[in-house]
Amino acid sequence: MTTKKLEIHSENILPIIKKWLYSDKDIFVRELVSNSVDAIRKLKILREQGDVQAPDDELRIDVKVDKEKGTLVFSDTGIGMDAEEVQKYIAQIAFSGAEDFLDKYKSNKESDQIIGHFGLGFYSSYMVANKVEINTLSWKPGAEPVLWSCDGSSDYLIEKGTRTTRGTEITLFLDKDNDEYLDTYKIRQILTHYCSFLPYPIYLGDSRINTTEPLWIKPPSECTNNDYLEFYRSLYPMEEEPLFWVHLNVDYPFHLKGILYFPKTQRDMDLNKMTVKLYCNRVFVSDNCKDVIPNYLMALRGVIDSPDIPLNVSRSYLQMDRTVRQLGGHVSKKVTDSLNNLFRNERERFLQSWNDVSIVVKLGILEDEKFYERAKEFLIWKNTEGQWSTLEEYLERNKEKLKDKVLYTRDESHSGHILDIYRQKSLEVLCAGSPIDPYLIQFLERKIQDLKFQRIDGAIEEHILDKEREKTVLDPSGKTEAATLADFVRSKLNKENVDVEAKSLVADSLPGFIIIDEHQRRLRDYMMNLDPSDKQGKFGGFGKQTFVINTNSPLMSAIRKLEDSNPTLAAEMVKQAYDLALLSQREMDPSFLNDFIARSNKVLQHLAEEATKKQA
Repeated sequence: MTTKKLEIHSENILPIIKKWLYSDKDIFVRELVSNSVDAIRKLKILREQGDVQAPDDELRIDVKVDKEKGTLVFSDTGIGMDAEEVQKYIAQIAFSGAEDFLDKYKSNKESDQIIGHFGLGFYSSYMVANKVEINTLSWKPGAEPVLWSCDGSSDYLIEKGTRTTRGTEITLFLDKDNDEYLDTYKIRQILTHYCSFLPYPIYLGDSRINTTEPLWIKPPSECTNNDYLEFYRSLYPMEEEPLFWVHLNVDYPFHLKGILYFPKTQRDMDLNKMTVKLYCNRVFVSDNCKDVIPNYLMALRGVIDSPDIPLNVSRSYLQMDRTVRQLGGHVSKKVTDSLNNLFRNERERFLQSWNDVSIVVKLGILEDEKFYERAKEFLIWKNTEGQWSTLEEYLERNKEKLKDKVLYTRDESHSGHILDIYRQKSLEVLCAGSPIDPYLIQFLERKIQDLKFQRIDGAIEEHILDKEREKTVLDPSGKTEAATLADFVRSKLNKENVDVEAKSLVADSLPGFIIIDEHQRRLRDYMMNLDPSDKQGKFGGFGKQTFVINTNSPLMSAIRKLEDSNPTLAAEMVKQAYDLALLSQREMDPSFLNDFIARSNKVLQHLAEEATKKQA
């Protein structure tokens, strides 16, 4: 048996790096600047150990565009390299100078962590260049400058360089297909996108790129409200000020820093759009934080920075592992802790922000069991009188009348004519007008034993009945007055899918209203959400209607009496009362609206003619 080493040659690997390793060619700028940052960080470690003198004002990175020569130059005043190091870190592709350096000069400081791997990152330059030169001078006393040059083939040239000051200069000779990178404006955009928060000054010509300090690296105790607002404006200059924010600062069991902002909700907000920026050691990685940020937090804005986030080899996206899942769980916990603290200590501010925050909270409850356990303490509901409370507070207030039942409506205006009866009997009704509320209601019914939500048009609540005025007198046929009225209305409507009940309601002003069984309506609404185009067709059978007529209503009594003198008008008015109930409860099929208007005009004409006859 013979054991041999694999031989990997540059003529095989360079085409892979050039065409397949990086998804975006712009990344070469990030990689070369990151290498310069690493070189300066290494120099600072040596300085702290007394091995070199290097004042802070000398530490900088310069990027220069030369259209005439067709070159793009990246230079730094960092550690530099000697001939042996160039041979080791550049000629041997993907050899990590970062790990080798840290093994020699131990440093556990977070600020000293090296960003990238010089060998592989450096070769990203061949995505846009047909020739690259490195002119470098090491920090070591007596070192000679080194010039390395390669046209992307397996051959390279190494000779004495011309650099007279410590550091490294990399010159890219751009090929004709990539002359767009000779546009200073484009290079500025790329530098701003990837390098705005790197720790050492980066200049493009005479203009500094990274002028904004990354607020997330500062302790929260040292940040003012104005600091947070100014930083938000720098990230999102076109957006309104955020509601509030969460400052992340974790050292164990992983390193994580960041600031998450709660924005004001916009009608055109896309919850699937990634708006939290992901950084690794202050280097921009991606706008896609979907594996670190749970789906329900995607509406947030801000930044997350962690050196522990596992990235693919090109540092373009995350690789899922246990650490990423832990990070997501911790971010979720910090968000709920912050919301709970705001709810307990700044209730008024919390209430003012609820309309914008509620979508995040409700989605989190539905998607994450742990989130629900923390968020149920501040899940609040507004009642029809404009008062806010938790579900627990509502149940406690109404336990004598309703026990474990929660009465609700879509909002104050929906079913307003029915709501007046509940108000008259001092029955508290919650508003559940968000599109997500039906799902939340079903979730809470599963989670809380014996809890039952009932919409005010989902059943006939006994508290709104006036039993003392029930029409119980029997007529010669053995029917009560209420039953006779129900039969009359049922015959005039003549609708198979509509039942009619006559009840003694506490308010005389309400002629009647529509009841659809709570569970049947939920099923119907769910099916219609699956197919919004079908309003009353194949899903109409889900949710049979009951037209509840009020035996104490003067209008219904008048219509019943009209049957003797004008049965046609009586029939039209019964249908009109039914349609008005549908319309007021938003249950009318829009296709029936024209018929309703036509009948309304016809009924008004009849009434006007009758009034004219009486006057004559």
